[in-house]
Amino acid sequence: MTQSVDRVVLPPAFPDHTQLPDSDGIFVKNFQEHPQSLILTDSIWPIMQARHPDGQYAIGQDCGIYWRETEPPEKGAEAPDWFYVPNVPPNLDGQIRRSYVLWREHIAPLIALEFASGNGDEERDRTPLSRTDEGVVTKPGKFWVYEQVMRIPYYGIYEINSGRLEVYRLMEGYYQLLELNQRGHFPIASLGIELGLWQGSYQNQTMLWLRWWDEEGNLLLIGDERAELERLRGEQQRERAEQERLRAESAEQSRQAEFQARRDAIPRLLGMGLSAEQVAEALSLSVEEVTDNAGE
Repeated sequence: MTQSVDRVVLPPAFPDHTQLPDSDGIFVKNFQEHPQSLILTDSIWPIMQARHPDGQYAIGQDCGIYWRETEPPEKGAEAPDWFYVPNVPPNLDGQIRRSYVLWREHIAPLIALEFASGNGDEERDRTPLSRTDEGVVTKPGKFWVYEQVMRIPYYGIYEINSGRLEVYRLMEGYYQLLELNQRGHFPIASLGIELGLWQGSYQNQTMLWLRWWDEEGNLLLIGDERAELERLRGEQQRERAEQERLRAESAEQSRQAEFQARRDAIPRLLGMGLSAEQVAEALSLSVEEVTDNAGE
């Protein structure tokens, strides 16, 4: 007797970053977003070097973080304007990341930042994911996704037009608004740095920028600032070396002048009847030096 075996059909594997869209077709909202991301990434580089000497971290700028499968796929992603993920490779199998897929890597970003062009309502949207009896899915709010699904420890919202900055920290499962420290910065304790606002010029734009500071309140510099600081340090070192050379040269000239004055006094003192030994003692010279210069 032959017994038939039902064929088991396995669901398709979850897609990876090469199979998911890397853009939803929406324009970048303003001209500040790109340079703002560059400032954050460039200035945090020394911190990343110290924290990840093996290079195992990823920084995304307006890149999709996929957290659920949807149709179309990009509906299941959020794209923070800037985010940092620790302890993951910067590339995957030798390929540049096209997106970050949570169901593949299981490590949430440590911090996500949004640069709000409007009043921040979209970035503060706490609408949960839900489905009606008719099967219609309610699009969840960005705040809710970061807090309840991705569980990103730090979430910052910067309203570009008003210059308002809020930073939230995930505590006991919910985001709590952080308070400013005495320097007017938000401490990001897990990184040992602070986040705040800085008025200045960068890439032909003068405005308020998001910047990092260390725990002592020192501004973390971008590459151009670091290069300028090194140039100024080099100039100061050259100035100190030149001043030291001039001091040494002046001291040598003074020594030579003093020695010459003592030698010029030898004949006069000997002419007064002093012995060579007395002259040597008076002028702090050796008897030989007195004798050699007696006739000058």
